[in-house]
Amino acid sequence: MAQPDRRPATHRTPDGRRMVAPTWESLVERQLREAMEAGEFDDLPHQGRPLPKDDDAYAGEWAMAFRMLRNAGAAPPWIEADKEVRRLLAQRDALVARVAASPTSRPTPSRSDRTSLERLVHQVNAAIARLNAEAPTDRQHRRPLDLAAELDRLDAAASR
Repeated sequence: MAQPDRRPATHRTPDGRRMVAPTWESLVERQLREAMEAGEFDDLPHQGRPLPKDDDAYAGEWAMAFRMLRNAGAAPPWIEADKEVRRLLAQRDALVARVAASPTSRPTPSRSDRTSLERLVHQVNAAIARLNAEAPTDRQHRRPLDLAAELDRLDAAASR
C-alpha cells in the first residue's frame, strides 16, 4: 500500500500568491480528486441531472427530521409500531388461512391453533396500544382486536 503524501498542500490566493499549509480541506479535496480519477463517481444515479426533490409537503417543520430518518432506514416510532401491527395481523391471517385449508374435517380448530391465535391477538393488541400511544393524531389509531370475534372467525374457518 502506498504511503500517503504528507507534503503540505499548495494553494494560490486570488491575487496569485502561493500559500503552503497543511489543511483538512486539502485532505478532503485530494481524496475527492483521487476518487474521481479512479472512476468511483461514474455510475451514480441522476448523474448530470438535478437530484429529485422529495415531496414532504405535509411534514412542515419535521421534513428534515423525517428525511434523515428515511435516509438512515428508520422511521418515526409510531410508523415502526404500525409495521409491527401489520406483521402480526399477517401472521393472524396466515394462521386462519392455514386452518381453513387444513385437510382434516373437524368442526373446530385444534387446541394449539386456538392457543396460537389467542397469543397473537394479545400481541396485536399490545402493539396497537403502543401505536395508539405514539401516533401523533387519532387518524393513525387502530382499534384493538376482539378475542371472541377472532376465535369465532377461526371456528368458521375450521368448519369450512
